[in-house]
Amino acid sequence: MVRDVTASLDVLPAYRYPLPSYDLLISNLDRVVARVNAIAESSPTRPLREVKLLSPVANPGKIVAAPVNYQKHLEEAKADPGIHFNSPAHTASIGTIGLFLKASSALAGAGKGIALRKLDRRNDHEVELAVVIGKEADRVPRARALEYVAGYSIGLDITIRGPEDRSFRKSPDSYCVLGPCLVTADEISDPGQLDLSLAVNGEARQASNTRYMIMDVAALIEFASSFYTLYPGDILLTGTPEGVSPIVPGDTVRANVERIGSMEVKVRAA
Repeated sequence: MVRDVTASLDVLPAYRYPLPSYDLLISNLDRVVARVNAIAESSPTRPLREVKLLSPVANPGKIVAAPVNYQKHLEEAKADPGIHFNSPAHTASIGTIGLFLKASSALAGAGKGIALRKLDRRNDHEVELAVVIGKEADRVPRARALEYVAGYSIGLDITIRGPEDRSFRKSPDSYCVLGPCLVTADEISDPGQLDLSLAVNGEARQASNTRYMIMDVAALIEFASSFYTLYPGDILLTGTPEGVSPIVPGDTVRANVERIGSMEVKVRAA
């Protein structure tokens, strides 16, 4: 069941143009959560199957992503020409190549599904822990980095394989699925100890734990915020483990992250 707590959005401040370049709900999350808690029991309910799950973050200023942040995925990328395309940028470690940005227009919720483009090329799935930034973070030290997290979600970083820059191949519409919900940071004390997995049509493809990340969540926030300010609602995709493989129209992808839940996403042609 889902409780309709739309009325809690009444606590959001009103803005006129120019609107702020961050997500209003995330920047006021404490106020919204307090209001949700106050009205939840008296709010109407609907069966989950009757609702369409959109992205839990509506207006991220940017989506920051970590490439090859699991050692075994780095090894499979080096071994598979279908992934690396003889490009040094596709086989170097995260510490060498840094982070990359996905277009915010790539964002979609589980209910929207994945609309594949370039069907003559390989389109791959990548399950990731997604981190949602809760307050302005500029040159944040690793020791304090988790203080800047609003919550966590499951991320699917969909990828068209090819020789082009990562940001170009990973930014089509619906190529960043976020869901099924936002789990607030107080629910996950250690984001570095979470099982994550992915199956396609019931076949297991990926299974690992965030303990195997080369750069953990705190290190990624420190790294990203040393180059640019992170704002409320910015999404940080933390990288995918080994097992990436193609998806095609008609597939059903099921992604799981411990303490967050699971989401089922349908794949179709754009």
